[in-house]
Amino acid sequence: MVMPQHTCPYGLKVKDLLERSGYEVEDHHLTTREQTDAFKEQHDVATTPQVYIGAERVGGYDDVLRFLGKPVADPKATSYRPVVALFAMTALMAMAASHAVTGNPFTMRAAEWFIGFSMVVLALLKFQNIESFSTMFLNYDLLAKRWVPYSYIYPFAEGLAGVLMVAGALTWLSVPVALFIGTIGAVSVFKAVYIDRRELKCACVGGSSNVPLGFISLTENLMMIAMAVWMTLAAFGLVTGAGHAM
Repeated sequence: MVMPQHTCPYGLKVKDLLERSGYEVEDHHLTTREQTDAFKEQHDVATTPQVYIGAERVGGYDDVLRFLGKPVADPKATSYRPVVALFAMTALMAMAASHAVTGNPFTMRAAEWFIGFSMVVLALLKFQNIESFSTMFLNYDLLAKRWVPYSYIYPFAEGLAGVLMVAGALTWLSVPVALFIGTIGAVSVFKAVYIDRRELKCACVGGSSNVPLGFISLTENLMMIAMAVWMTLAAFGLVTGAGHAM
């Protein structure tokens, strides 16, 4: 489908896939909705594009992937990939910030920034659709089940604590908030996964994710607890930290 206000992305992807696989592609555009509907009816298909190799109809983009022996992603399959990618990027961001400030990417401040950046990005993902996040969160969070408004407050609390921790400011506020939501979250996940043995999806990266509730999901809460404890110790001079304003 190539229309003035729409070009089919799967048409572009399948054409590129075939060309990279060594095929010569003869591309026939459907330029109007009428042409598209007529094509579907004529060939008894539900979607476009449709690929033919010789006289044989292979099908759409996923069908071509299978034909070429390539994996086809299952949109409903659970995966830790979003969380792993998020933590990898926030770790790189923290090291980059540390290098820019101190000339050394491997500092204690980089570790602190990593947790703060992770909290901020995780909150941002929840903000994409807070209603969807709230619905998924209510499946397992113990406090949200008793007080539903907490499921809407949580992303704001996580984001606020993360920003303050990145800034090293208002420790008297960021530490209790992070400790509170992190502890409740850790207990909730532990109970749901390891005691009740429930198979749930985690709301940690937003309500539309397919991330399974498990150890990596627990990491979000454990990081907040660890950061809160570390900043408390640093504030009282019990450990060597970057220095935080109370």
